[in-house]
Amino acid sequence: MLQVNGETMDRSGLNTVQDLLDKQGWKADRVAVEHNGAILKRDDFSTTVLSDGDKLEVVRFVGGG
Repeated sequence: MLQVNGETMDRSGLNTVQDLLDKQGWKADRVAVEHNGAILKRDDFSTTVLSDGDKLEVVRFVGGG
């Protein structure tokens, strides 16, 4: 299990942060991700492996005026 933005999520099929973003429909160039308290670089999304108990905060950028 993962905790994503304060909500519990099943980790099945999610190996990396990029897998999580893809499953949620979030585009990597439009989010910032904190993984267990550390801000990730976008280049690291596809290599950062998820484990049970990980805590992630994903902030999505929204345009508007």
